[in-house]
Amino acid sequence: MNFTARKASRKWAIGAFGRSGAVMVTVAVAALLLGMPSEPAQARKASRTVWDDLFRVPPSKPRATAHRGAAVPLPKPRPADAPSAERDKPDKEQQASPPNGKSGEQAAPAPQPTPQPSACRLALTDAVAIAPSIPDIRGAGGCGGEDLVRLEAIVLPDSRRVSVKPAAILRCTMASALVDWIRKDIAPLTERLGSAISDIDNFDSFECRGRNRIVGAKLSEHGRANALDVRGFKLADGTFISLTDRTVPRGLRETVLHSACTRFSTVLGPGSDWYHEDHIHLDLMERRGNYRICQWDVWEPLPQKAPLLPAERPEEAPPREVAEGAKPHAGKSDAGKSDASKSDAEKSDAEKPDEAEPPRQEKPATKKRRQNRRS
Repeated sequence: MNFTARKASRKWAIGAFGRSGAVMVTVAVAALLLGMPSEPAQARKASRTVWDDLFRVPPSKPRATAHRGAAVPLPKPRPADAPSAERDKPDKEQQASPPNGKSGEQAAPAPQPTPQPSACRLALTDAVAIAPSIPDIRGAGGCGGEDLVRLEAIVLPDSRRVSVKPAAILRCTMASALVDWIRKDIAPLTERLGSAISDIDNFDSFECRGRNRIVGAKLSEHGRANALDVRGFKLADGTFISLTDRTVPRGLRETVLHSACTRFSTVLGPGSDWYHEDHIHLDLMERRGNYRICQWDVWEPLPQKAPLLPAERPEEAPPREVAEGAKPHAGKSDAGKSDASKSDAEKSDAEKPDEAEPPRQEKPATKKRRQNRRS
């Protein structure tokens, strides 16, 4: 086939294909028109859907359509007394300056209320004792206490002072009981002895420890600042009265014992245990039923001179029993003979001239004696 024939056949094919394609499109459009609904809105929607499916066109955003002829209502005007739409913002000056007028500083914490003094503290004035208050102590294991004072001296009714050496750290109630004891009992007692009390020998007051200083024991009243150990009192004339000294008159020690057991709930001294042989323990421990402990043996004074020989046997004493096998004592008849022979021997010795007795010759120690001495 020549070139002219091929060109003519190609034109015929293209024209046939164009005519057939146009026929197919026409048929499709007619089918769509026959299947459309009668209403215009539904028809437009259906046709748009079909065309979108055919040509894969992405769906367009819906358009807001307004009804023709309808007036759009306008918003009501804002009332004049309405607040502004913007939120109230603090002024720059307020932002720059913090409250209370303090710039760049943290607000100081509120001061704690000052604790009010107790009734004991109000009663323990300078007229009866020199006892300044000290801060509360809170130690390990419950040691310490509240309403504490440092008892330095006791003021007597005549304004004389009785020093507590060294100063005692006590609870106010314990210090008040000690002050009353010295002012009302001990001071009049020493006045009757001819001198005034000047010092109190404080052996121990507050100390965080167990009872009798035993490790692991129950907390002592000393650990609660509720006890005082006293050795004795010193008088103005220099005399020292030791409460555990047997040379001190027994009546004086008994008087101190009765007055202490009346005012304190616990009194321990010699005879209570091995820990209170040289001092007196006083405390105000609270127990059930107001139970009190008063253990203090007032020993008798020791004799000044010990007897060297036993006393002579009285005549009315019964005769001594003689052990079996021993020789019985001579009777009265033998006693007379022995006395006579004794007198004769004394006479014969008196008649003999005085002669010097020859010195005794000591025998040298034998080997056996030396061995015995070594053993």
